[in-house]
Amino acid sequence: MCSPQHHTPRGFRNNYVASVTQSFGALLRWQFQRWRAGLPPAPLEPTPCERAEVDFIHRNAQPDEMIPAITWIGHATALVQASGLGVLTDPIFSRRASPLRFAGPARAYPPGLRLDQLPRIDVVLISHNHYDHLDRDSVLALSRQSGGSPLFLVPLGLRSWLSDLGIENIIELDWWQHHGYRGVEFHCTPAQHWSGRGVHDRNRTLWCAWSILGADLHWFFSGDTGYSPDFVDTRRHFADRQGAPQGGGFDVALIAVGACLPRWFMSLQHVDLAEAVQVHVDLGAKRSIGVHWGTFSLADEPLDQPIHELDAARRAKGVGEDEFCIMPIGATRRISRRRVLDVATVEAPWPSQT
Repeated sequence: MCSPQHHTPRGFRNNYVASVTQSFGALLRWQFQRWRAGLPPAPLEPTPCERAEVDFIHRNAQPDEMIPAITWIGHATALVQASGLGVLTDPIFSRRASPLRFAGPARAYPPGLRLDQLPRIDVVLISHNHYDHLDRDSVLALSRQSGGSPLFLVPLGLRSWLSDLGIENIIELDWWQHHGYRGVEFHCTPAQHWSGRGVHDRNRTLWCAWSILGADLHWFFSGDTGYSPDFVDTRRHFADRQGAPQGGGFDVALIAVGACLPRWFMSLQHVDLAEAVQVHVDLGAKRSIGVHWGTFSLADEPLDQPIHELDAARRAKGVGEDEFCIMPIGATRRISRRRVLDVATVEAPWPSQT
């Protein structure tokens, strides 16, 4: 039996470019240029933050009373409450995105919800194993939540890493595989990125995006990704599930918009703002929210870049402000329930947070 094209004898590759990583020499050149130019510059504005609606979030954790809602906790961590489930994406609550407690990128802002403020989490989605997306202390704490561990859904190769921590409630998936949980479908879909937590494990484990199809919400989480045709492929893959009679495309997409400069180093592995908006277009998403910014300084752009540059990126693609937005850390956005539409029905506007 032939292995999928993205499998290699030593791990995995991308669909449209084999490798997105730079050489060690290129890394040193980037770091020297960064140091010489004093990058990243200080932000002109603080990352917006709001006090979390903790009472609402806990009331909304009741499966029979849940309304679709998204709370941005910071970086790529979001709490999505929909279809009776509380789902957490790429949880990192630690102070540093690093293997070390005393060095490495530190949070500029605390999480919008603390671990002890979370409602019960039913599912944790992991997109890949980089330290800012797979945090040891955070997943351990979640596995020990009251009432039992959430289900961890991970791309190929990460089961053993979690198992070594004593976490057992794990499902591991390849691209285009899916797992159903309490009536919700979790699809592991392609992204263009790479994996590795050390010097010798480059691309040994898979990376992915996630496409989640529930009765009242279809939503998408990009993880980390460079721009590629993978998102047109994803739209085509779900076309027979997302026609107008079935309620249309993804109701909301969480798309990474940060850690994108310099482009000569980052372009294959992290989208910039213009490309993030194009991912939104490629997916056919009704609404998108930019994540993976404003929390950790990981590249050469200032933390507040999306605040100042997203509007131009939207206008260049003909995308409205209500179609692709960013949120304050800690903010919750309520989302209209997905409904079967008549082709001629005009979609209702996205309700406000009030």
